[in-house]
Amino acid sequence: MDPGLVAPRNRSAAARAVGSVTLRPLPKTVAPLRDELLSGWLARLAASNYCEISELLAHVGLDSRHADTLNFELNAEAAGRIAAAARVSPALVQSLIFPALPQNEALLTAQVPFQRCPRCSRLGLALKHWRRAWAFDCQKCGERLLPILGRSEVEVQPEKLLRRARSGAGLLEQAATSSGSVDLRRAMRAARFAMGLKKVRGDPAFALQGPRPDVRLFCLAAIAVARKRPLVKAVMFSAGIDGFARVALLAAFEKEPRLLVAVDRIVERTRQRTSPLAAESHN
Repeated sequence: MDPGLVAPRNRSAAARAVGSVTLRPLPKTVAPLRDELLSGWLARLAASNYCEISELLAHVGLDSRHADTLNFELNAEAAGRIAAAARVSPALVQSLIFPALPQNEALLTAQVPFQRCPRCSRLGLALKHWRRAWAFDCQKCGERLLPILGRSEVEVQPEKLLRRARSGAGLLEQAATSSGSVDLRRAMRAARFAMGLKKVRGDPAFALQGPRPDVRLFCLAAIAVARKRPLVKAVMFSAGIDGFARVALLAAFEKEPRLLVAVDRIVERTRQRTSPLAAESHN
């Protein structure tokens, strides 16, 4: 634990009643950082007092099994208990949770952690923006965020893919936080297109915050590519497309009949060109 992140206070440790619970303040408190998430701050607070987060929550009368849900919903009594134990204001505790989010932002904000900063996480930090599907680089230190699951930390990703994925992440943020929904629909369509090429089923929003970093990067890159060239043209650059990818591509255009026909025609031509019979006819 970095000593600079811990702020011990030598106040009286007199017990204090909060609701139906009598609490004794912890020996040490920790100053929250900008954009810090409640669960991350609680983990640092527990570490500075040489206990587990489950023990800290038990001390304030909260069920540790629901620790992650506290990041999105925290009632006034629970905030008061935590504040009394940490010797901070309830308002400060409340500021560490996500506020009520618009539907689009909520869709692209992970309920559980899926990525982290390799540098800041070593200090025990967990920041809010790490939960966003569009977050690509750590806003605190600038390091690229890495998935919690998987082996991407030891895998070298192509620089061109990373550059496009970073650009796509910025476009996704703009689409998710704007008042309109057209740009977000286009972004999700591009992500579905990428999922089809990766032969991945499911919701694009989940793929953008899921456990497979290769799929996430490919989806973000597709969002950037789709901004520069129509997806119909992107089909022409795809190689080895199969039946499932074709179905996924058609699903991506299900609400645009003219593009649906164009994509269907191009994909069929691609399949014919890459089929074994077509290869033999050219020999």
